[in-house]
Amino acid sequence: MTAAELLSVAAFDEGRYAQAFPSFGSERTGAPVVSFCRIDDHEIRTREPVAEPNALIVQDPTLLHQVDVFGGLRPDGYVLINSTRSLDDLGLGDWTRGFMRERLLTVPAGDICREHLGQMRPNAALLGGLAALTQVISLGSVEHAITERFSGRVADGNIAAARACFEHVLADVEVRVGA
Repeated sequence: MTAAELLSVAAFDEGRYAQAFPSFGSERTGAPVVSFCRIDDHEIRTREPVAEPNALIVQDPTLLHQVDVFGGLRPDGYVLINSTRSLDDLGLGDWTRGFMRERLLTVPAGDICREHLGQMRPNAALLGGLAALTQVISLGSVEHAITERFSGRVADGNIAAARACFEHVLADVEVRVGA
């Protein structure tokens, strides 16, 4: 939920319309949560869940084979997964065939957060990666959104983690495009 809220603030800071909201089922506390963020250049009137996302962030890779994480994702969509493992190692090799492989990445956001925050809270870090992968928002807007939500050491650590994920994804994309 925090990542969706930060993403909407970053988009709003860039003069765009944005809307963030979670989707809860009747599950118990601790169950997986799905959050949505819409970004547009025009006013957003719909309040429905996003059925066909342009981009997905998966913070917990253990969910990849438990729920339909990729349902409705467009073939030209973006996917960023918090993992040290490759897409093939995650068992997603066959699934990726219908998509633009250069838009599907893993990033060790958890490890990066442990380094910069001392704990695994990859939401803000993954937004840095999303900024690099999609270029829908800028890293500067992500950093500003973080400082709007957090302060002091927590803000500094989240900004450092977002920058590190941004750089990691940029390097990965450059390798893929250059290959």
